[in-house]
Amino acid sequence: MPSKIVDLPKGYKPSEDEEYMCQEHLEYFRRKLLQWREDLIQESQETINNLRGEVRDVGDEAERASRETENSLELRTRDRYRKLLNKIDQALARVDDGEYGYCEETGEEIGLARLEARPIATLCLDAQERWELKQKQMRDR
Repeated sequence: MPSKIVDLPKGYKPSEDEEYMCQEHLEYFRRKLLQWREDLIQESQETINNLRGEVRDVGDEAERASRETENSLELRTRDRYRKLLNKIDQALARVDDGEYGYCEETGEEIGLARLEARPIATLCLDAQERWELKQKQMRDR
């Protein structure tokens, strides 16, 4: 069920004094995610335009090698953006489902400060730390 449109006051920030993930919180994070998504798409489009507009056969070998490195970095950045856009879309779906802001593992509140810093967070801090420890242990084997 999509959340109803909530008119937020200018400069609104979620507060611990409000009910956690009330309609205002959900609307605030929905807008934050949509803006982030829009910014990433715009940056990706600029990257594509830069790559398309580049003249391929100018300069010496060193300049060409430098351009290849820059292009490789831009393509990696685009891939990272693509993955990030997918996570943003998943977060927006959780906003619509009313599941946003709650840990996928424990069901506990993720917390406003954590969501403000990382709006696509799906795990509370404890669950995130357990996941990172597990990843580290698997790498160390």
